[in-house]
Amino acid sequence: MPYNPQIHIGTNEEAGYVRKKLIEYNSEHVPNGIYEEITLCLKNDNGDIIAGLNSAVCWNWMEIDILWVEENNRKNGLGKRLLAEAEKIARSKKCTFIKLNTFSFQAPEFYKKYGYKEIAIIENAPLGSNHYYFKKDLIL
Repeated sequence: MPYNPQIHIGTNEEAGYVRKKLIEYNSEHVPNGIYEEITLCLKNDNGDIIAGLNSAVCWNWMEIDILWVEENNRKNGLGKRLLAEAEKIARSKKCTFIKLNTFSFQAPEFYKKYGYKEIAIIENAPLGSNHYYFKKDLIL
């Protein structure tokens, strides 16, 4: 019988399965392997989410995937609060650094303001903009 697996567009559930399997594999090869997703939300008095941060602790670092603040609530220190809380959590988990990425039309100056160092730029990604990668070393 020929072996011919077919490619399919996966569901969110299937994406989670693939992530879980890679985490299991990585844990077999890296001592003290840890992977923990951490999500922070700021809510208004009505319970509506007005800002949030999605991240994961991987081995000895935290990777911030998303930091978002509702447009009407920007410039009120909410992003700063989320970032500070993420750094506090990262330190408590013994992370030695945080890494993240952003676009030129998003917030590269915001991250620089809080001690993140630019480590790479991909130009014209997306076209007409730049994709920035940042890292901040944490003192434990």
